[in-house]
Amino acid sequence: MAKITYAPAEELIIHEIVEINRDDLLRERITPAGTMPLYWVNGILFSFSSMPMTDEVARDYLRGKIHWLEVHYTRMPEYAPVLMLDEEEFKQRMNIRVIDTSFSNIHQELAKWLKSNIKNK
Repeated sequence: MAKITYAPAEELIIHEIVEINRDDLLRERITPAGTMPLYWVNGILFSFSSMPMTDEVARDYLRGKIHWLEVHYTRMPEYAPVLMLDEEEFKQRMNIRVIDTSFSNIHQELAKWLKSNIKNK
C-alpha cells in the first residue's frame, strides 16, 4: 500500500501587493487567447502571479514556503461566478470567470491578512 503524506504550505511570501479597481483587475485577465479566471475568497477578489521556479524557489516550495511575485486585489463582498466588463477596445462585453476558493486555507489566510494589514481607502 502506498504512503500518502499531506504537507500543506506553512508560509506564503508575497513580493508585491497592489489594490486596484475592479475593472482594471478584470482587464488584466484578458489575453489574446481569451480570459483567465480570477479568485474570490471572503470578500476579496484577486489574481496572483507565481515566481519562476528557480532552484531556490523550488527548495523553498519543498520546505512549505510559496512565493508569489505579485497579488492584485479589490474588495468584492459577494461572490459571483462570472463578472462582465464592457470593453470598448474589444467592442464587446467580456465575461471573466471567478473561482470561489473559500475552501483553500492559504487563500482564507490571504484574505484575512489583507483585510487586517492593508489600510482602507
